[in-house]
Amino acid sequence: MIQAIAFYLFAGVVILSAAMTITARNPVHSVLWLILAFFNAAGLMVLAGAEFIAMLLVIVYVGAVAVLFLFVVMMLDIDFAELRAGFVRYAVFGLAIAVALAAEIVIGTMAWTAGKIDLAKRVAPIDPELNNIEAIGMLLYSRYLYLFEAAGFILLVAMVGAIVLTHRKRGGVQTQNVWRQINRRQKDATRNVNQPVGQGVEL
Repeated sequence: MIQAIAFYLFAGVVILSAAMTITARNPVHSVLWLILAFFNAAGLMVLAGAEFIAMLLVIVYVGAVAVLFLFVVMMLDIDFAELRAGFVRYAVFGLAIAVALAAEIVIGTMAWTAGKIDLAKRVAPIDPELNNIEAIGMLLYSRYLYLFEAAGFILLVAMVGAIVLTHRKRGGVQTQNVWRQINRRQKDATRNVNQPVGQGVEL
């Protein structure tokens, strides 16, 4: 009984927050509604027994992606009149995408009621007694170990490339001299001044 109540509660809040994400006029409010939708979707994943996916929703999407969206939206100077004009301009394309998504949901529901395609046991057989996180760990570090390491290597290369592009020498831009900072003496870094009361500070 409590599972059904929790499911309908989480599902209802997800649908409501998703609708508010689309219909909110303020982009900051849209991002906040999106964060609420992610949290409740994580609750649904916990009810479904997918604890790992729930953890990813909270850590990756809420903790990184949604917060990044929020900071970007708050830092940008957004013209709301231009946003409304763009909404009217692309309303036909948005409606077409919405119809396509609705058709996919209907087809997916019909396929699910017709019977699922049980490919998991043939592709990656696991022990049914293992929980969700243990099963994913067993597969990642046994059957898909090389692919997992290759993905990590690709991310490492991307990180190194971003650092190299950031620290390249450009005209008119001062770069950080790490060796000079390390060799700086303490007396050159700080200065003790006995400042009299009631007088300003000389820089």
